[in-house]
Amino acid sequence: MTKALEVGVDIGGTFTDVVSRDEEGNLKYFKVLTTRKDESIAVLGSIRRVSEEWGVGPKVIERFAHGTTVATNAILERKGARVGLITTRGFRDVLEIGRQMRRGMYDVILKPETPSFLVPRKLRKEVTERILSDGEVLVPLNEDELLQAAGELVAAGVEALVVCFLFSFRNSGHEERARQLLEAEFPALTLAISHEVNPVYREYERTVVTSFDAYVKPVIDRYLTRIEDGLNHSGVSVPLQVMQSRGGLMASSIARRRPVRLFLSGPAAGVVGAQITGSASGFADVITVDVGGTSSDIAVIKDGRALIRPEGLIDGFTVRVPMVDVNSIGSGGGSIAWLDAGGGLRVGPTSAGSEPGPACFGKGGEMPTVTDASVVLGYLNPDNFAGGALKLRPELAAAAIEKHVALPLGLSVREAALGIHRIVNAQMAEGIRAVSTKQGLDPRKFALMPLGGGGAVHAVMLARELGMDTVVVPRYPGVLCAAGLLAAPVEHELTGAFGKTFAEADREIVRALLKALDEKCEALMAHEAIGAAPTSVQHYADICYVGQGYWLEVPLQSSSDDMLDRAYEAFLEAHQNVYGHSDGSPARIVNLRSVHRAASANQMETTVYKPVGPATKLGARSILVDVREGPVEATVYARQALPVGFEFEGPAVVEQDDTTILVDSHWKATVDHTGALVLLAHKRGIRPI
Repeated sequence: MTKALEVGVDIGGTFTDVVSRDEEGNLKYFKVLTTRKDESIAVLGSIRRVSEEWGVGPKVIERFAHGTTVATNAILERKGARVGLITTRGFRDVLEIGRQMRRGMYDVILKPETPSFLVPRKLRKEVTERILSDGEVLVPLNEDELLQAAGELVAAGVEALVVCFLFSFRNSGHEERARQLLEAEFPALTLAISHEVNPVYREYERTVVTSFDAYVKPVIDRYLTRIEDGLNHSGVSVPLQVMQSRGGLMASSIARRRPVRLFLSGPAAGVVGAQITGSASGFADVITVDVGGTSSDIAVIKDGRALIRPEGLIDGFTVRVPMVDVNSIGSGGGSIAWLDAGGGLRVGPTSAGSEPGPACFGKGGEMPTVTDASVVLGYLNPDNFAGGALKLRPELAAAAIEKHVALPLGLSVREAALGIHRIVNAQMAEGIRAVSTKQGLDPRKFALMPLGGGGAVHAVMLARELGMDTVVVPRYPGVLCAAGLLAAPVEHELTGAFGKTFAEADREIVRALLKALDEKCEALMAHEAIGAAPTSVQHYADICYVGQGYWLEVPLQSSSDDMLDRAYEAFLEAHQNVYGHSDGSPARIVNLRSVHRAASANQMETTVYKPVGPATKLGARSILVDVREGPVEATVYARQALPVGFEFEGPAVVEQDDTTILVDSHWKATVDHTGALVLLAHKRGIRPI
């Protein structure tokens, strides 16, 4: 009898990862090259490959979860919808004015730091209406002006329209009426209404996030339609689930309505997988570095939980959507090495991607990349890259490095390759410091967990750079994002503005607003194909001192009679922990939040780890890790054949289908009970290089 399957598919810059889990908890996986012109082609092609290679028909697939970069790519490549904006008279230029904070204030040439590209000024219209800060209507909505403005924008070719009125989070009446009129007059127009997207105060941030939502909404809708149509055509009848930036899944039908929550879809799934594997191996404090083809995504897991931030950065622009706290940098396996005007060696942020890919792919790429350097240094096996899905050509890698780096700098090819690695490692280390040291966390108290196809190649070098002495390599690090999709819960979160001090706050009013948020979350959960799965409900409050412009999220014990007192004490404690000081000054509740989460298995592969194959050693090959030590002979191990408790010391290279693990001479490794490879530094030998 054929076993039912759950399938997770994650799109990366170079590879699309596919993981399946049967009803007994066994995982299988493979990688295919990402089709950059249309990512859905690789996703749908994976269904055919599942059937062909594993002998499994599409009818047995009972769950299909997906992590996608489409929303992020639409922003990075400026390929979103043509968007128009209708706002309160006098507030046409909010999107360009932004905030007074400037990151590049000392640059010789100043560039706009607000995302005005989302809606050019000529596509922004004002209408007469005004609601006061307490929700009172001062000036009624001029419906004729609204329809005239919308008609002009439609005539200008907009396919999505933002409606963002002042203080609509206090009184949404004008925006709701605008939606009714626009849907009746322009039924084909995509709408993004600010009180539905982000009903929180500060008009600039609310305008930005609603504009981002409108910008990617038609793109996401078309993409998900292609995926769903393709799945149906392939015979897969289950609903499509999509990963959110916060780390929970949602139905594609809801993703169409809330596409702005998909920006960190893939990286969030990787963090979910890292939480589970780290806890299973006894590591509650973990820093993850997910090295893909185009970027590296870095996150912190503290006390077994990923850090969630209330807003994230996409292409340098702040987007006020809850996201897993991931720091993305433009350094990955496909990052191109180049010489700047001063003759200095640089790596990234431009990437070769999957088309044409690194020079060693043999697909026309001419510039050297980090992957080319890894091949030249002996880290990668050209005949077993990505499980043999692609045969690498070392001679092309060497030629690209020689031409563009080694000869201009007067270095040998291997020295140049090592230079490429040292630079990209330094960039990744700085990215790790940004989420650890710069936020008051000591990375030496964390274990480093490499993810992605390239993470384990760089892990020990990064750990040495940061003074970390523990590296934990999961069983399937190269496809952990796809595997994390199968362990993630279905989740929905909604936030509502409150804006009262604790002295003004009334417990019953707080509960009434939370109840309203709960009802909306329940309606969203009702669209999910989760049957009678138990659902947990958690409430939170954003709190700050009176006069502060930033806040901290604290949990709310909504059923407790003294919930406000508890919330205030929790805020004081959080403020002390985060900022190093706290006092009994008056504070206010800015927002209230409800999070509904369906119970999940909270695990990936449920079967006991068992080694496969008789040969633990595959031979040896020369690698170069440190120019001072010169080339060394590294023992090559087969990861799948290593039994629990197996120990070895570097220099070594451990090969598996989804990644390669580099272990230099300053580290020793042990296979733990879960099958994870735990690397520990020799205290006497570890040093930065």
